[in-house]
Amino acid sequence: MATFLCRLGRFSFRRRWPVALLWVVLLVGAGVLAGRAPAAPPNDFSMPGTEAQRAYDLLERDFPELKADGATARVVFRAEGGKVTDPQTRRAIGETVRALGDDPQVVRVTDPFTTRSVSKDGSTAYAQVSYEVSASKLEDGSRTALRDTVERAASPELSVEAGGNAVEAKGAGHSSEALGLAVAAVVLVLTFGSLLAAGLPLLTAVLGVGFGALVIRVLAEPLGLGSTTTSLAVMIGLAVGIDYALFVVSRYRAELARGRGREEAAGHAVGTAGSAVVFAGLTVVIALAGLSVVGIPLLTQMGLAAAGTVVIAVLIAITLIPALLGLCGRRIGPARPRRKARQRPGAGVRWARFVTRRPVAVLLGGVVLLGVVALPAASLEMGLPGDDSKPVSTTQRRAYDMIAEGFGPGFNGPLTVVVQADGDGSAEQAAKGVARRTGGREDVTAVGQPRLSASGDTAVLSVVPAASPSSTRTADLVHALREPALARDTGARVLVTGTTAMNVDVSQKLSDALIPYLALVVGLAFVLLIAVFRSLLVPLKAALGFLLSVLAGLGAVVVVFQWGWLGSVFGVTEPGPVVSIMPIFMVGVVFGLAMDYEVFLVTRMREAYVHGQSPKECVVSGFEHSARVVTAAAVIMVSVFAAFLGSEEQILKTIGFGLAAAVLFDAFVVRMTLVPAVLALLGRRAWSLPRWLDRLVPDLDVEGERLEGSRQGTAGAGDAGPVGATAGHVPGT
Repeated sequence: MATFLCRLGRFSFRRRWPVALLWVVLLVGAGVLAGRAPAAPPNDFSMPGTEAQRAYDLLERDFPELKADGATARVVFRAEGGKVTDPQTRRAIGETVRALGDDPQVVRVTDPFTTRSVSKDGSTAYAQVSYEVSASKLEDGSRTALRDTVERAASPELSVEAGGNAVEAKGAGHSSEALGLAVAAVVLVLTFGSLLAAGLPLLTAVLGVGFGALVIRVLAEPLGLGSTTTSLAVMIGLAVGIDYALFVVSRYRAELARGRGREEAAGHAVGTAGSAVVFAGLTVVIALAGLSVVGIPLLTQMGLAAAGTVVIAVLIAITLIPALLGLCGRRIGPARPRRKARQRPGAGVRWARFVTRRPVAVLLGGVVLLGVVALPAASLEMGLPGDDSKPVSTTQRRAYDMIAEGFGPGFNGPLTVVVQADGDGSAEQAAKGVARRTGGREDVTAVGQPRLSASGDTAVLSVVPAASPSSTRTADLVHALREPALARDTGARVLVTGTTAMNVDVSQKLSDALIPYLALVVGLAFVLLIAVFRSLLVPLKAALGFLLSVLAGLGAVVVVFQWGWLGSVFGVTEPGPVVSIMPIFMVGVVFGLAMDYEVFLVTRMREAYVHGQSPKECVVSGFEHSARVVTAAAVIMVSVFAAFLGSEEQILKTIGFGLAAAVLFDAFVVRMTLVPAVLALLGRRAWSLPRWLDRLVPDLDVEGERLEGSRQGTAGAGDAGPVGATAGHVPGT
């Protein structure tokens, strides 16, 4: 592997202009195609195979006029200082209802005075707007018309707000990415001490993310990729793109400092650091692509899109980076040696020596620290984001609060119960029986009148929970209505659907898939890392350390987003259940990124061990060469993720915080503290492999031992070996 990548690096260095031009052509081509592609659709939280989805399909068949899967909006009216039944206010509401119905995509608008959607105190009323198409297919004109109608209807005497999936959410823009890039630029300048050297990782990361985002835009319409897909791909691609380029450039400067020629240094950097990049990227891709096994379209889209940006980041690191190094020539020099007055070990070396002298105490301290932070994860509650999780500045959140105050929180998430008669039974009688049994429950506020299908064998009714849509009490109600006893007593098939029920199903599916997914991803990566490190104990240690990191990250998420501690600091306006997609996505991403630091740090240790150093010396050597760069990479990645706390989308805010916390714990507690402690305790056993397994595992030579042998063998010939490099002047530099 190292030999092949070394040749690729030298080729890219020599053919710098064609390689750079190829990437420019790819970027421009993707831009042209993206400019002609339609915008990405909004995100739909749907899941085939669930009871909620089966009920939706049944409604579509027997009640096509209801447009069960169509977009919806709820326009809420509140009288300020009077009642909505006052003649003037009632007339204004009627005019608004008629205006809402003028949109060609609207199939039905309910009159609150006809449907009795007026609060008991007369202060609040709401109209339900149903569209003929789903939220992902709703035209921008319809969203604009809804928003404009609501704004025109508002007055000092009447507050009007709108919620639902038909309301266009305000995007987060590009401020999050810009903030992450700004922090990354500062860290890179401090790391390299050179604006040009620091600019390369930023330039290539932005290029890779831009290329990936354009490809996603091109594929958004045919593959149904949601808008959040691009945001998450940018988040992951930006972080790994900077890190991968950082490792290759820093290794290139280190090789120059060792006296290598520029082309040879570029080849050696790609052969060694590039090998680590390839395998680190492969673990990230495995983790992200593995999300597709969960069976949720949105999660599959996010995983594959993010995996695509990681692949692009890897390809750029091993092809475009050496080409740009060739174009920069002597303007990027070797790493600066320490001044003689400061010829003392660096902070990384001092820390490694401290840890290797006290491995047991450090190991116990780190495990206890992460264990304490991880404890809140035992109280994890999951749900999908709704209007209640949006900032109070949005119309969706204000509409939610007005409904909760005027009618009760359950009216924000009514359940749709579908009753299908078995055999010769009567659907109408069965539905009335379901209504009687359901209406007497303490966790139910109201039950609507059953509506019969044209065929007479299916009925549908609405059930309003007493609790909010995201509460565990509402989830328990959904499960209770699905109990076989209710169907047995009424002699009919009973299905529960609606947005709230769908969210419950999605959360349950994600919870059930977490352990199998974890086993699959960790298992595949474990096999890969055995080949990388030629060891059983090092991959095992890496996997156990990852578990500590992800549990600590989940604990931090629970504390901030579920319990609300420090919520004002992180912009959490309404604590509640953690976004259900968060834990499994966090497992996938953090595992891949954790293996990044494991590969980058431990490959330098193994490289030193292979070249004859003792187990403790190789730990110190690995820190001497990698600690500063790994620290910079971790700070950059944490900054990129943390910048997404500024997003108005709850899912992005939660994922950004969770990933930042988990990477922080993994990089500085696990990889920089627990890893050297464990390796010091294991000694030579850490680098051993059973003989039978040693014969089966391919020798990937990630540490570049063959490159050193090749260089020594050709040194007597002017350092011009079979791969054609010289240590002298390279034309064009």
